Amino acid sequence: MKRRVSPREAKRMMQRMGLSMGEVPDVQEVIIKTATKEITVENPEVAILEMHGQKIFQVTGGTVEEKTVEKAITVPEEDVQLVAQQAKVSLEEARAALEQTKGDLAQAILLLTQT
Repeated sequence: MKRRVSPREAKRMMQRMGLSMGEVPDVQEVIIKTATKEITVENPEVAILEMHGQKIFQVTGGTVEEKTVEKAITVPEEDVQLVAQQAKVSLEEARAALEQTKGDLAQAILLLTQT
């Protein structure tokens, strides 16, 4: 049969191992961002476990919402100038077309020259 550890004993054992644990009060939301998605946890409970100078955040409960995030592409200025020149449009129009076609030069030129 397993012996139950009281909260007081657990706290003492954690202190002996160099661990400390606390709660972050009044957390409204936690946002986790990756290159392709954003995860939002509303009204979570957040605990911080500190061990040997490292902090570990534990997020529990709450309402979880995931959404995919499209990464904005960076269009080289030479590409913008080339598309503007070939399609005979302004630099702004060329940049917008390149962003819309995710940097595809030929597709951007076709998009701008089709009537």
